[in-house]
Amino acid sequence: MPVYAAAIALSAFLLFLVQPLIARQILPWFGGSAAVWTTCMVFFQSALLLGYGYSDAIARRLTPRAQATVHTAALLASLAFLPIVAAGRFRPEDASAPIGRILLLLAATVGLPYLLLSTTGPLIQAWFARAFPGAGVYRLYALSNVASLLALASYPLLIEPNASLRAQALGWSMAYLLFAGLAIASAWVTARHAAGPRPATVPAEVAEPGPDARTGNEIGAARDAGTDRAAASKPAAPTATEQAAWFVLALLGSVLLLSVTAHLTQDVAPVPFLWVLPLAIYLLSFILCFESSSWYRPPVVAPTAAVLVVMMLAGLEFRVSAGGGIEAGILPIGQAVLLYCGGLFIACMFCHGELYRRRPATLFLTRFYLMLAFGGACGGLLVGLLAPLVLPAQLEMPVALFLLAILVWRASRGIVRPLALLAVPLCAGLLSWHLLELTQRSIELSRSFYGSLRVERTTAAGDPDEAWALLHGATVHGTQFRDPARRGLPTAYYAEESGVGRVIVARRPAALRIGVIGLGVGTLAAYGRQGDLLRFYELAPDVADVAQRRFTFLSDTAATVELVLGDGRLALERQAPQHYDRLVVDAFSSDAIPVHLLTTEAMAVYLRHLAPDGVLALHVTNRYLELAPLVGASAGAMQIHAWRIDHEPPDAAKHLYSSTWVLVARSAAALEPLRLARIGAAIEPVTGLRPWTDDYSNLLQVLR
Repeated sequence: MPVYAAAIALSAFLLFLVQPLIARQILPWFGGSAAVWTTCMVFFQSALLLGYGYSDAIARRLTPRAQATVHTAALLASLAFLPIVAAGRFRPEDASAPIGRILLLLAATVGLPYLLLSTTGPLIQAWFARAFPGAGVYRLYALSNVASLLALASYPLLIEPNASLRAQALGWSMAYLLFAGLAIASAWVTARHAAGPRPATVPAEVAEPGPDARTGNEIGAARDAGTDRAAASKPAAPTATEQAAWFVLALLGSVLLLSVTAHLTQDVAPVPFLWVLPLAIYLLSFILCFESSSWYRPPVVAPTAAVLVVMMLAGLEFRVSAGGGIEAGILPIGQAVLLYCGGLFIACMFCHGELYRRRPATLFLTRFYLMLAFGGACGGLLVGLLAPLVLPAQLEMPVALFLLAILVWRASRGIVRPLALLAVPLCAGLLSWHLLELTQRSIELSRSFYGSLRVERTTAAGDPDEAWALLHGATVHGTQFRDPARRGLPTAYYAEESGVGRVIVARRPAALRIGVIGLGVGTLAAYGRQGDLLRFYELAPDVADVAQRRFTFLSDTAATVELVLGDGRLALERQAPQHYDRLVVDAFSSDAIPVHLLTTEAMAVYLRHLAPDGVLALHVTNRYLELAPLVGASAGAMQIHAWRIDHEPPDAAKHLYSSTWVLVARSAAALEPLRLARIGAAIEPVTGLRPWTDDYSNLLQVLR
């Protein structure tokens, strides 16, 4: 028992640890976009499906000794992938085909080790059920989810803050060697205990009957106390309908996990680590449901799910604010997070509880897990790859909630059923209302690998003039007045009194060479004059397209404008020194600047492209991270000068927002006018704050 349990627990821990570890390695190569995480999730879910298919095939077709031989050979072959360090040859030269490149890179870096880790849960549980008839095999699945949860929590809290990326990769690789030994030992223990072909009569787990339990197996009706009992005869194979039910429930859980995560981190609160919470909730529901039948109570879960589905759909029509009560369509962040995380938990309890009620006898255990993996992988493909191609906005979550309402109604019995039935038309009405509101308030909706964009009409308090704003999630990327007399005014974070406005307005020399990482709607072009050069570096092609079609900053400016598509840092690394008088880093990814743009290596790239008296302006406005001290720490380590300017606009009618900019220069003279005018202040050092590098970052140190 200890060997099997240790192999399953360690495999699950490594399985979930490798996902942030390898994604963190390649984020700088693909612009630090959140879509990199989604694409990685698609790869891992697909690899999990292949692993479960492998487990199902060899468990049903090979003798225990043959299984041990094949699996041992595969595990030994996987050691050739160690250590799991992404090779530099996969570094992209441009922004084309990012999804295909990421998938190829992951397959070459961690493909076989991850595939074999994913086989461990179903395969070793099948071995355990064969070698030790009568033991509680499904509790090993709960154990694997506990280990997954520990990995998920330990990476951001313990591993990332204390170890470099290379140290993380080496540590993971050493742990994988230990796992391979445990898995090989489990295979040969099974071969020794159950030599020969699979017998015709096998132990069958007793499935707990429920109000709507239809297993299709002649197992009998008995209460599950977490143990298995021997059956007198071989149970009937699960029908196609039963397997389809497993697939649908697993798919819906996966879609809800990914879509709720996207909604929380883009539209509610782009807080670091918030992506961990939905995944932890998802795993917790698996742990509870598969530990025993006592946790999932359909008479309680079904009506709660029906109510919460309606509330979650209704919540889409509220704007989210950082404080205050529900007023004029405003939902506080805390209440929004509680609503969607609580709703996700109940939804997952329903999906995974119904899966557990429909579980087959242990003879068909690998097929059961294969269908779970198939549903999960298809859910990832729908949200991560298909939806960005066919849907103009993030509509996966409202559609999934409507489908969940239908499933809850179909599965309900007794007095709960009328309530569940009432939720279906309510959800249909709310879904229709959401689509109508979204189209009415939006001038344009677009979506790509790099996220969902929308152009909205907006007005400021006390100002009748309409403006258009470009939004990614809850973050405004720029605003422009529609009135021709005012459309040339710099708005949003770029007022003349802001940090970037002051260093451009100072205009020394008279004609400026300005580089800008992050286009937005091109607001900084409003400062361009005859003879100036403004070169924008933009990662997302759809942002460039919208900025040129829907806004006029780029076409109205007197300066010469150039546009370079691709990640700004990678583009600068390939270019010869550009001698910019001003270099602006303004690359938002929702509400956070990508980490790879704030490292000392990135700072060195920026300085290489600055003129001797040039100024680097970094936009570090953020509700959740205090990034200015980090830039100051990097500047101090590089023996250059940094100056912070906070701007709080007095007139909201001008569509101006609060901003924080850090100005960096080699020469103190470049920042001296600001110091003499007492505009801004030096950055106070923070004890123990270590500058970030491409190999090390620690978000915990900069949390507000």
